Amino acid sequence: MVKSVGKIASLVAAAACALGMATSASAQETKIALGMSGWTGFAPLTLADKAGIFKKNGLDVELRMIPQKDRHLALASEAIQCAATTVETHVAWNANGVPIVQIFQMDKSYGADGLAVRNDVKTFADLKGKAIGVSAPGTAPYFGLAWMLNKNGMTMKDVKLVSLEPQPAAQAFVSGQNDAAMTYEPYLSTVRANPTAGKILATTLDYPMVMDTVGCAPKWLKANPKAAKALADSYFEAVEMIKADPAKSNEIMGTAVKQSGEQFAKSSAYLRWSDKAANQKFFANDIVPFMKDAQGILLEAGVIRKVPEDLNATFDTSFIK
Repeated sequence: MVKSVGKIASLVAAAACALGMATSASAQETKIALGMSGWTGFAPLTLADKAGIFKKNGLDVELRMIPQKDRHLALASEAIQCAATTVETHVAWNANGVPIVQIFQMDKSYGADGLAVRNDVKTFADLKGKAIGVSAPGTAPYFGLAWMLNKNGMTMKDVKLVSLEPQPAAQAFVSGQNDAAMTYEPYLSTVRANPTAGKILATTLDYPMVMDTVGCAPKWLKANPKAAKALADSYFEAVEMIKADPAKSNEIMGTAVKQSGEQFAKSSAYLRWSDKAANQKFFANDIVPFMKDAQGILLEAGVIRKVPEDLNATFDTSFIK
């Protein structure tokens, strides 16, 4: 444990030195509590924290690990000001009375989310009546499963849902429990590493519907526009650091999910982080059509009872310019 802590400290110190960052906090730092999870796609936030990028940009960011099913409650109670989650989850929160405004995109899944099944399952139709481990309604895995079933002429009512978060869902599946599991990286790699337990029927390479953004409470955004811009800029700087020094960056990001740098690099190969140019393209062309498509599935799955009045009000592109 001492060795591990020492390793993390040395990596962080080296990263801070390389970036020319001061190690002492500024008295003017804006405090931000941001809710997230251990999902691989959120790792640049961890890098921005551990490498001192947030502090350099005048922010005192507390990254809080909160299950996706509970993150909107933390936002509604003002326990957090911002949250990282999937685009359709922002739609659901707004539809269900918890306003949040997306300010930058983080990642797109390219096989990092998937449905693991037993080896005798050949098609989605074979899953009818089967038990599937998946997290609660209002989460990315739940939506992902609903999306895949919908595209194959099925609904959530055609299967038996076993409520499990992504990590225990994967662990339970590998240990022989349930017929299938909807999970994501780094936990999907647990299934990849145990082919005798089953196989991956489909991922976001087949069904590209997992993309993550960071959003903040409208009231907080209005009062702290400079801090919101600094938050977005910090993420972009972290992405540039990953490009410039992938080995060091992977080591730092891997420690947050108890992976080596090499293990983290393999896990993150199944997604793409979005730089500023990709953000500008996404918000200009892709986000509204996707949200419109997602609304129907959210309604069918019972996650929402009505759609947001104005989808354009669920994001603000002024922070990615």
